[in-house]
Amino acid sequence: MIRLITDFDGPIIDVSERYYRVYQFCLEKTRRPDQVVQELPKAEFWQLKRSRVPEKQIALNSGLDEAQAQQFAQLRRQTVHTEAYFHYDSLAPGAVDALLKIQQAGIDLAVMTMRRFRELDYAFQKHDLGRFFPENRCYCLSNDYVKTRDIEDKPLLMARALEELPPATDIWMVGDTEADITAAKNYGIKMMAVESGIRDRTQLELYHPDLIVKDFSAAVDLVLKPKHLV
Repeated sequence: MIRLITDFDGPIIDVSERYYRVYQFCLEKTRRPDQVVQELPKAEFWQLKRSRVPEKQIALNSGLDEAQAQQFAQLRRQTVHTEAYFHYDSLAPGAVDALLKIQQAGIDLAVMTMRRFRELDYAFQKHDLGRFFPENRCYCLSNDYVKTRDIEDKPLLMARALEELPPATDIWMVGDTEADITAAKNYGIKMMAVESGIRDRTQLELYHPDLIVKDFSAAVDLVLKPKHLV
């Protein structure tokens, strides 16, 4: 049996609009009434995020001062994963078609995400994704989980998944961050990183995934055609 374990945000869901709307909100809330700031265009903002430029630096680039940049970064952390902004998320192009291919091929599919249960459930309902992921193939955080860092929390989810899921002859992980790569590599699982998420290729290469591909569709095509892998 072939198993594909996929991250959610990045491969399947595009979070760029949510992150940008939160950036706009935090910039507006932090600036003084008479202060002229420079709101970054979405493309520039998203590239800074993908290359892991710190929140404080993004704030400084936008015209805030040092003290405001600190406030901006704190407000952003408090806001970005709140319910008011999740409706800005959208399906990544081609993601549903790729999920249908997996389903039709009979590949065992699991999702592994740093979303809390209520956040994952919201997206499942909004985008009709629950049909692809039975409850016993969903690995996410409980609603009251106290997060540390994704790069530490995600391997804990992987450990639980490997303990609970039935054996598979071939396992792939697909994700878009260093946390996904670390979770896979810690347990000897083949890892495909996608460039469609919150890390650019340069950042992904630092963690040495087995492959870097354009998006979830490209990852699924490779899983379905293993002869293409070298």
